[in-house]
Amino acid sequence: MELLANFVFQKAASVAQTDLVITPVSGKADMKAFIDLPWRLYAGDPNWVPPLKAEVKELLTPGKNPFFGHATAQYFLARRGGQVVGRISAHIDHLATQQPPEQGMGPGTGNFGMFEAEDDATAQALIAAAEDWLRGQGVTRVLGPISLSIWEEPGLLISGHDHPPTVMMGHNSPRYQAMIEGAGYTPVKQLKTYELDITKNFPPLIERIVQSGEKNPRIRVRQVDKKQFDKEAAIILGILNDAWGNNWGFVPITDEEVAHTGKKLKPIVFEDLIMIAELDGEPVAFMMTLPDLNEALKPLNGSLFPFRWIKLLSWLRKPQCRTMRVPLMGVVQRLQSSRMASQLAFMMIEYIRRNAVARYGSNRGELGWVLDDNQGMNAIADAINGTVNKIYQIYEKPL
Repeated sequence: MELLANFVFQKAASVAQTDLVITPVSGKADMKAFIDLPWRLYAGDPNWVPPLKAEVKELLTPGKNPFFGHATAQYFLARRGGQVVGRISAHIDHLATQQPPEQGMGPGTGNFGMFEAEDDATAQALIAAAEDWLRGQGVTRVLGPISLSIWEEPGLLISGHDHPPTVMMGHNSPRYQAMIEGAGYTPVKQLKTYELDITKNFPPLIERIVQSGEKNPRIRVRQVDKKQFDKEAAIILGILNDAWGNNWGFVPITDEEVAHTGKKLKPIVFEDLIMIAELDGEPVAFMMTLPDLNEALKPLNGSLFPFRWIKLLSWLRKPQCRTMRVPLMGVVQRLQSSRMASQLAFMMIEYIRRNAVARYGSNRGELGWVLDDNQGMNAIADAINGTVNKIYQIYEKPL
């Protein structure tokens, strides 16, 4: 009986494997199927936040996403018995291939992303298809999952599946870790997010550091001026490219990407949640905080129609949200590892914390992602009593 059971199981597995068809995405119907798949796979996951389908389509479309000004991509679908059971992207960021190899990217590096799979057989077939395409493009090393740019949703969630992601952060099935590692991928870098109770004052030492900075005539911490959006964005970009330039995985942001991202984020950019720190009149640090748009998006189920846009517009006018996320923060390299860098960071965090609680009704903050080897940012998060709530893993594999 046991032999018969094993035979039946192996035969069923074989049939499932041979019935699996992997095809490149071609045409509107395939693109729709590619975008729609997560709604079926995550139907029973209370912590998945449905993105706006129009936003996903824009992300994936050359001509609408400026990422494709320096990138090439191919999408694949997996079908079994006519039903879509998986998807994956294979892509090359040509700016990333120009970066120093010791910083994580470099020549010959390609990526996979947008990964979803119903089962392991599907996962292995999709990853193999992505690798074959990348190999044909001259790629010798794969980093993934990265969907699609390192600035968007990098990494696989391996810890923290028990609560929803914040705005612009990813969520995936915990089963995917075994699938990706089973395809021969090994961990190369972890990205962490920290959460903290922002209704509580920071430790006395941090409060003294902030107070000391307020007495220093060389320091000025100001909120951005949304009326001069382009000018402020240019200041922040200049600090960002300098501050992050030596970080693992860094890829420069183009002017087109800045304009595109600025347009997308403008509705959730609030002047009192973004700070620029000046030293002797020169901008040297910034901190960007966003209200957690996911709290408003989750009930919309991926669409603004027929009248859901009214609810979102109402929320955007005066957000009242539980969580604030800090997606970006930077201090120019010449000040990094100095006491001044930490002081400026603590001052910006404290000012934004006060505003978030008093004006937006927030009680929780999330900082990140932060590279696992970024000692300065990890130390700052620890100093304000942050605790790691999510870990994202980036993998690599030679081809």
